[in-house]
Amino acid sequence: MKAVHFGAGNIGRGFIGLMLSKAGYEVCFIDVNQDVVAALQARGEYPVEVASKSGETFTVRGVSAINSATDPAAAARAVAGADLVTTAVGVDILKHIAGTIAEGLSMRLKAGGSKLHVIACENAIGGSTRLKGHVYDQIEKDTRLLAEQCVAFPDAAVDRIVPLQQHEDPLKVVVEPFYEWAVDRSQMFDDYVPVEGVNYVEHLEPYIERKLFTVNTGHCSAAYMGFLKGFDTIQEAINDSDVAEHVAAVLEETGALLVSKHGFDWKEHQEYIQTILGRLRNPSLADEVSRVGRSPIRKISPGERLVLPAVQACELNLSYTALAKSIATALLFNEPGDPESIELLSSVRESGVLETAIKYTGFPAAHPVMNEIMQQYNALQPLLR
Repeated sequence: MKAVHFGAGNIGRGFIGLMLSKAGYEVCFIDVNQDVVAALQARGEYPVEVASKSGETFTVRGVSAINSATDPAAAARAVAGADLVTTAVGVDILKHIAGTIAEGLSMRLKAGGSKLHVIACENAIGGSTRLKGHVYDQIEKDTRLLAEQCVAFPDAAVDRIVPLQQHEDPLKVVVEPFYEWAVDRSQMFDDYVPVEGVNYVEHLEPYIERKLFTVNTGHCSAAYMGFLKGFDTIQEAINDSDVAEHVAAVLEETGALLVSKHGFDWKEHQEYIQTILGRLRNPSLADEVSRVGRSPIRKISPGERLVLPAVQACELNLSYTALAKSIATALLFNEPGDPESIELLSSVRESGVLETAIKYTGFPAAHPVMNEIMQQYNALQPLLR
């Protein structure tokens, strides 16, 4: 079996590529980083170390790689001949790889190829659905009608912390022991071939929101508060009492929302929260605050990890004070190497914090959550360095 995976970064190699290989797939990575592509082509394997006391290391063998920037035709042919296509490129990059996928699908369908699943493994709700839209924008109507019968884009929820890292071996990846990959079975063909370790579920939304509102919301909340407190890593930040108290309050609010909305068992969800907090404290993972906090505009946008749970909590008359505080801390995040941080702070200076918050969160000025954001923002001023 052959799998084509877009994105040969740390998540692609350390999570999706590893799981596909362990499930028996030959994995072809498609990327634009020539150094990584060349190394994969030359070696055909790479190591993945688990950040735990045992330090277990896996060697992912039998891999290949294509640079889609220099050889787009080869990348399209790989898609045309794949048994499974996956991505881990970042949701904003999906539109840039859609053309290659569209060309590959057109080739496959015209040749009478078999059914195919394309799964976007991104930190976003409806990632595969978004990718489908981008792909369909670039194929002809007749091909699109055929694709509806032969190509499925099931949405997925993925979870594994893989921090930025540098090693003497450029292909080595260190990952945390915990992982979760859930796929919406209702969006798949009945005769799909399951991937070992993947959880196929009938209704994905509860799993996506549990992960997004707990892992991602908690992670960035720790990063933004950790930045204000002067910490360099998430592990340092989460061991600070003020940061830990804030993150716990945030997850208490999102937990109440998830239990109310999706019917999760409260005790089991509390155990899940403690698991997440334990992952953030993992001393074997030096995850930088600057990495986790980057792209603050996306993280405070409507439908994302901070604003969406705050909106839903407000609608259900649940607490959203800690969530509003996290949004306020995002408005104060200052990372010179991050274009979104630069844009956000520039907007605050030029237009004021209220207009900036309205612009990027989508809340009107009189919304209760916006009122709380402003109160929290003003209260945080003493922490500015």
